[in-house]
Formats: sequence, C-alpha cells, structure tokens
Amino acid sequence: MGLREKIKAQRERRKRSIRIKIEGSSERPRLTVHKSLKYVSAQIIDDSKGITLASASSQEKDLKSGKNVDIAKEIGKVLATRAKEKNISEVVFDRNGYIYHGKIKSLADGAREAGLKF
Repeated sequence: MGLREKIKAQRERRKRSIRIKIEGSSERPRLTVHKSLKYVSAQIIDDSKGITLASASSQEKDLKSGKNVDIAKEIGKVLATRAKEKNISEVVFDRNGYIYHGKIKSLADGAREAGLKF
C-alpha cells in the first residue's frame, strides 16, 4: 500500500467512525463538507428523510475567485443564508473525516458568522 492509499484509508476510517456517532434529523440536519484539490462543497442533509436541504459549492459562478480558504468561508456564509431561508438555525457539523484545519475550519467559521449554530 502506497502512501496516498494509506492516507485515503485513514480518512475513510475516520469518516466511518464519525458517521456512526453523527446523524442529522429534521430538527438538526447534518452539515457535511467535501473538499478536493480544486473545489470545496457543503450540504445540509436531513438523514431521516434522505434529502439535501441546502447546498453550496465553489463551482458556482459567484464563488470562484480568491484563495481556497477565503472561498470556503464564503461558501459557509452562503450555505448559512440558504439554510436560514428554509428556517434551519441549528445543524450537526460533519467534517467528513477531514482534519478540522484550513478550508474545513474556514467553512465552519463562515457558517457560524452567518448565524448557523453547531
């Protein structure tokens, strides 16, 4: 197993252990984050119904310019405003196995600044 595969396997293990403990409901849906080398995206998911309530991504036209950390913060703010439009004020944060640092932390801070509680 190469280094890249080992790192990916470790993240998948962390992701599984986190998902066992975290579940979104209608009252507190789950805010999950996905990142790649180029893009960052986030969704608010109601796990009991299996539907996505709100989403935001750096692939959207108005969020493409700037540094990745700054874009992640804007995604958090946009996602929080979209959640407020649907009367969602509290969520459960699912970092999806990623370390709470950089883009993930910035997205969470942006969502908190815009009014989401978690």
